[in-house]
Amino acid sequence: MGDQSQKKETGEGGGGERVARWADGRLGPYSLLRARARRAFPDHWSFLLGEICLYSFIVIIVTGIYLTLYFHPSMNEVQYNGSYLPLRGQTVSEAFDSTMHISFDVRGGLLIRQAHHWAALVFIGAMLVHMMRVFFTGAFRKPREFQWLFGFLLLVLGMFGGLTGYDLPDDLLSGTGLAVVNGTILSIPIVGTYLSMFLFGGEFPGSELVARFNTIHVLLIPAVMVGLLVAHLLLMLHHRHTQYPGPGRTDRNVVGLPFKVRAVKSAGFFLLVAGAIFAIAAVAQINPIWLYGPYHADQVSAGSQPDWYMGVADGLLRVMPGWEIDFWGHTLALDNLIPLVAGVGLFLAMGAYPFIESWVTGDDREQHLLDRPRNRPVRTALGVAWISFYLVALIGAANDIIATRFHVSVESVTWAVRIGLFVAPVAAYTVAKRAALGLQRGDRDMVLHGRETGVIKRLPHGEFVEVHQPLSQEELHLLTQHEQYRPIAPGPNGDAQDPGTGTAMARRLRVTLSRALYGEDSQIPKPTAQEYREIADKHL
Repeated sequence: MGDQSQKKETGEGGGGERVARWADGRLGPYSLLRARARRAFPDHWSFLLGEICLYSFIVIIVTGIYLTLYFHPSMNEVQYNGSYLPLRGQTVSEAFDSTMHISFDVRGGLLIRQAHHWAALVFIGAMLVHMMRVFFTGAFRKPREFQWLFGFLLLVLGMFGGLTGYDLPDDLLSGTGLAVVNGTILSIPIVGTYLSMFLFGGEFPGSELVARFNTIHVLLIPAVMVGLLVAHLLLMLHHRHTQYPGPGRTDRNVVGLPFKVRAVKSAGFFLLVAGAIFAIAAVAQINPIWLYGPYHADQVSAGSQPDWYMGVADGLLRVMPGWEIDFWGHTLALDNLIPLVAGVGLFLAMGAYPFIESWVTGDDREQHLLDRPRNRPVRTALGVAWISFYLVALIGAANDIIATRFHVSVESVTWAVRIGLFVAPVAAYTVAKRAALGLQRGDRDMVLHGRETGVIKRLPHGEFVEVHQPLSQEELHLLTQHEQYRPIAPGPNGDAQDPGTGTAMARRLRVTLSRALYGEDSQIPKPTAQEYREIADKHL
């Protein structure tokens, strides 16, 4: 002991040890790690969705830095003289020329470029699924409202980051998509023309688009996303991780793996995610710009479709009738404006829902245990309806491909999507709600009567009954631990008896929403202890 303390005081020891002590004395990383080392992290597979988002984002950053070294964000015209013979001698932009150079002449360039694109698709896909997991399990409740908001902004920024990156090569496919974007922007009343002029540096397609999109894609969006990601992770560490209900799990503890074990598993999972992305990039071709050719304003790419995450916007545009109205001497292009408003509203509804639910319930307690989706039937049904609307709109984005492959008319597919946009969410909501209520009813019966064994017994008076096996205490806790909110009782004027703040209309709206979320037809009452004891006594 004396020798160790003397070495610490005199600074003796190996070089790595001295550097570690020097860094810890000035930056304190080991002190911070020691403070978090005893923290437990839940080991449920669904929590890996968030890690996929993080690790694919790291792949995006690393591959993006590599691509930036070779990409020239300029729309100046040059003659292509690269390795791809069919395009030699054609006039292209420097952006297209440098992208072709990366794809055919830079060592590993095509692999890195495709890995960058695939990582972006994986990031946004994992982000959307992660958000849905958070939504269905109620992980957005206090104190994690800002974590939900940061995650929502990360999803939206990821979509715009993918859109701006998709347009940088200045090929015919991206140019066709930009023409659609320009038409949508121009449909915005009053400010649409100014926004288009600012974005494109003049009349579409302009001469500064690639340079401006490159700044947004390489600098602005990643910087904001890194800040949001760091804030999201810091809040997660501050509030500790949520966990699924189970024996020994409460709002005051976390049951799971220690930090050291979780860190090792996470490192391995990072290598797995990165390897999977590069494996896909090596065997699955994506965005072959040499097949599309450079962009020309007088040409349109047949079968053009955006990446899947922007498919909802493209689908709404394709199925919208060509409506236009004259208003105060100006033409309003409703065929572009209405899909824009519907798409924005779809995502704003997802971002605002946690705050709406918090306002309706008035529950100001911290919630660290997750909900089982079946125990919140209306929330689950709303989430399923949202997904169904998204999927139907995504199908609409492929109406021409579907018509060609299945030999039907484009008008038939378009009308099917139009009807589906209204029918599918209602049907999905109804089915999901009824399914959740049915599962709740099954849980209630299982708690009261036990699990079916398949054994038939004949009673002394001749009646045949099935023998039920009582549930264990752990199973009973899992099926009954959730809290069921009571709807707000209306007062004499139809508003809440506990008025709180807000106008009379807001209080009435709160009563209506509360009844819709937690009314008699929105949840099955869980069995009480008295009901359980009465039935248990009968079996005895």
